[in-house]
Amino acid sequence: MSDSIGIIKGIAWRHTDSEPMQEVSECRILLHRGLSSENRKPGNREVTLLSAGAWSDVCRELGADIPWHTRRANLLIEGMDLPATIGNKLRIGEVTLIIHGETKPCALMDQQHTGLRDALKPNARGGVYGQVLSAGTIRLGDKVTV
Repeated sequence: MSDSIGIIKGIAWRHTDSEPMQEVSECRILLHRGLSSENRKPGNREVTLLSAGAWSDVCRELGADIPWHTRRANLLIEGMDLPATIGNKLRIGEVTLIIHGETKPCALMDQQHTGLRDALKPNARGGVYGQVLSAGTIRLGDKVTV
């Protein structure tokens, strides 16, 4: 797989769906839960990942400099073709995730910035989601490998 090594460029979380995202430099990832600071239920969507390159494309297309966490993803990954990771396991520091699918942009995206929802639709620009297979701590700058 090409683009099989990436770097964590951002980590963000929120306690509940309605709260704003908060950026952090490291975070504990729990088995069957996701980020320790979030209130997620176990399942396929415990952690969400966004491509830094795709986000740059979206911002350029919209003519706006929008903070990446506006997408409400947990991890910003640079240097990886995230849609190509669907169905594969990713290793991030001590953590292993299995990527289950594409994160579809919802109507909330247009509340964040006009046109954002449509700009995220092509080529899975909205990111991907996965389930935690092994727990650990992740940090900014950690390598991401398939």
